[in-house]
Amino acid sequence: MQQAAAGNQDAFARIFETYRQRLYTYLLGITKAAEVAEDILVDVFMKLWIGREMLPRIESLEGFLHKVAYNKAMDFFKTTARHARLQQVYAQRLSDQAERSLEDWLIDEECRRILQNAINQLPPQRKLIYTLSREQGLTYEEIAQALHLSRNTVKSTIMAATRSISEYLQKNYPGNAALSCLLLLV
Repeated sequence: MQQAAAGNQDAFARIFETYRQRLYTYLLGITKAAEVAEDILVDVFMKLWIGREMLPRIESLEGFLHKVAYNKAMDFFKTTARHARLQQVYAQRLSDQAERSLEDWLIDEECRRILQNAINQLPPQRKLIYTLSREQGLTYEEIAQALHLSRNTVKSTIMAATRSISEYLQKNYPGNAALSCLLLLV
């Protein structure tokens, strides 16, 4: 953990390989969806890599990882619960999970590409703050501290970025395509 904390990628890869399968199984048990479990798993390890300097202070890494994974899963469910349409799509994805075709996987990849295009159209500061929050999992406080901004500035910037992305998707990809890509914002 000392080596990983110092930025050694091989040491971090060993940590990842040690805990990956157990954490994935745990997340799969909570979410009941392989795709969601995989996404949260990646988020957990991204957060760990970003905050790797705290690794030596963690007494039980497995316990820590499970707690972060649990919190991220609950965040996913809270977000999904706020959006009735997302609930319907999530339920449909659960029922269709076993029947996913190559076409479904390609559509997901296309949505990720479209979403990245939407993110890339953001002004640089807004894109940076959005990326730190959504892709790297930093909290508003962590972003504010890192960029020397107020928490409210970070919050309003993320809200503006999400609104811009949503408008971009609705304008350029009307109908269900935009909704599918909006799911990736969750």
